[in-house]
Amino acid sequence: MNRTALLERLKNETFDLLVIGGGASGAGVALDAATRGLKVALVERLDFSEGTSSRSTKLIHGGVRYLEIAVKTLDRVQLNLVRDALHERSMLLKLAPHLTRPLWLLTPLYKLWEMPYYWTGLKLYDLLAGDARLQVSRYLGPQETLRRFPRVRSEGLVGAVAYQDGQFDDARYNLEVILTALEEGAVAVNYTEVTGLLKKNGKIAGAVVQDRLGGQEFEVGARVVVNATGPFSDSIRHLDDPAAPELVKASSGVHIVLGPTYSPPDTGLLIPHTEDGRVIFVLPWLGQTLVGTTDDPAEPTPHPRASEEEIAYILRQVEPYLGKVAREEVRAAWAGFRPLVAKAQAADTARLARDHLVQESASGLLTLTGGKWTTYRKMALDCVNYAVRRFGLQAGPSRTHERLLVGGWGFDPNGAQKLAQEYSLEPDIAQHLHRSYGSRAGQVAEIGQTFRLAPGYPYIESEVVYAARHELAQTPMDVLARRTRLAFLDTKAAEAALPEVAKLMAKELGWKAEERKAQENQTQERLAVAI
Repeated sequence: MNRTALLERLKNETFDLLVIGGGASGAGVALDAATRGLKVALVERLDFSEGTSSRSTKLIHGGVRYLEIAVKTLDRVQLNLVRDALHERSMLLKLAPHLTRPLWLLTPLYKLWEMPYYWTGLKLYDLLAGDARLQVSRYLGPQETLRRFPRVRSEGLVGAVAYQDGQFDDARYNLEVILTALEEGAVAVNYTEVTGLLKKNGKIAGAVVQDRLGGQEFEVGARVVVNATGPFSDSIRHLDDPAAPELVKASSGVHIVLGPTYSPPDTGLLIPHTEDGRVIFVLPWLGQTLVGTTDDPAEPTPHPRASEEEIAYILRQVEPYLGKVAREEVRAAWAGFRPLVAKAQAADTARLARDHLVQESASGLLTLTGGKWTTYRKMALDCVNYAVRRFGLQAGPSRTHERLLVGGWGFDPNGAQKLAQEYSLEPDIAQHLHRSYGSRAGQVAEIGQTFRLAPGYPYIESEVVYAARHELAQTPMDVLARRTRLAFLDTKAAEAALPEVAKLMAKELGWKAEERKAQENQTQERLAVAI
């Protein structure tokens, strides 16, 4: 995948649709539009999914908490969001079978009266899912609860309610939506920033874009421009209209990563009671344990970091259920911003609806915001449908409900063993490649550089080469944080792997010695304050 060639197309062609933002919603719009025969370009000022879309709780879910709020407040918006998300959950599991899986979640209970309350709620969750339901929710006795999740506190345990949701690798899923859009003819370029909007007779006609790697600024013409920049939506809206009122209220969510002993590999925990009335998840993820999240008002910044206060908050919430966890057990921590549709009367971001919005400005700029990861495909569908109707675009029907992502075509769920035998790979490496690249895993293995990037982790040198050649990776951080997930799992391991990653990328991308050193230094600075 050649970024230079894609950049030339961006500079020299005119498009039906120009999408600003390479997170889940922007990638979804690009793919939906491209599958309908529209000429599409996407620009992203950093790397694809560098912001919100790589920093989720890694759940594909309807939202049990949103259902509880909907029932308590008789809120139809929240209820419809849960129903839509449960349908979309089944879509995501189908479209990328290698990157997704169903996951059992237990809610441990220590008071008898809680059992019918939570059991009834989960039965309603099952009912709303309809034909898209996974396994039926169930009650587990104390003994079965401890068998399924041995770390949970046994004292006073009366049992648990168990239900299934989906789990995924968010950054790789986002990337594969982009790669699939490219296969469908779209242009998508990372590290390209919109610095201005073009107008003709007062109407949006494209954007001024700067290549942040080469420095050149140029114009991109388009019939429709879609602002899909998540928590940064208002900054693009203000390029269009400096007086535009606030549309998005950002919420910060922090996660931490612990070692694998804190969760079994196939079961997660939903902690229903925290000191501020929210919930915390404890989830197995890529061989480690993911814990989060927080939900607090925040001002978006390009590279947010988790504060020590937020890390301490999460550790306090898990202590009554898992016992005391020392700060030094935290291997990585990160923060992300949720884009919530602003409501003047809502001061608590935990209670703002995660529903999405397509808004058109007076000049014709479309802004797509709100929603959540699980509903990215429906958000994109609604946005493209609006653009087609409003601007008279000649488009066919959407195909994203059936268009498997790259790596999904021909994926064999039991193919890891065959991969290990064919390429003489250690079992954990073969399993990792199989689950991360799907039917393209053999292309990675064929590169033949099987030395591990970090002891105890299955990431190998071939992945760095593949990322630079075929996945538009431009910096070591792109590889360490998003093409692989090492920086999200273990900051110290990522720091140790950095010199080798930079060396391999320098060879692939033709960096001079000073460029390689600058890339190493920049990545080291980012890792030093987590990611």
